Amino acid sequence: MMKTTSKEHEILIEELLHLLNGGNAHADLKKALDGLPVELRGAKPDKLPYSIWQLVEHIRIAQWDMPEFCKDGNHQSPKWPDNYWPKETSPVSSDAWDKSVKQINDDLNELIDLVKTGDLFTKIPHGDGQTLLREALQAADHTAYHVAEIIIIRRLQGAW
Repeated sequence: MMKTTSKEHEILIEELLHLLNGGNAHADLKKALDGLPVELRGAKPDKLPYSIWQLVEHIRIAQWDMPEFCKDGNHQSPKWPDNYWPKETSPVSSDAWDKSVKQINDDLNELIDLVKTGDLFTKIPHGDGQTLLREALQAADHTAYHVAEIIIIRRLQGAW
């Protein structure tokens, strides 16, 4: 295995943090949700399987699961796929929406702290080959994918 220098390690961490925060080529979640009319949070465009609310909740659940898995050998991930996707198309209240978005941000900050302080390359002892690097890349990739879907739904709704 190739060893990295301290400087290369710092560059990798900087790039990971940049990617987790939205990267260069994409809108981040904050931008994707900025100015979204409340009435469109639960709207489901024709022939699409989910609403923006369901995407936001899915991002929240997955992004919560990843840092918890990294830090806690006793963590039990939700049942895939059933418990990663909410059944309801709309949030029950604006407070539920705000709490979901806040948890996404809080869990992202927790993952960022793990990337800054953890060992990126060592296999997570209770996993089956995962590393912190892999989990961070998966979180960034997963969120970027669903943020793009949010933007597409907003475009279909004439709200982008």
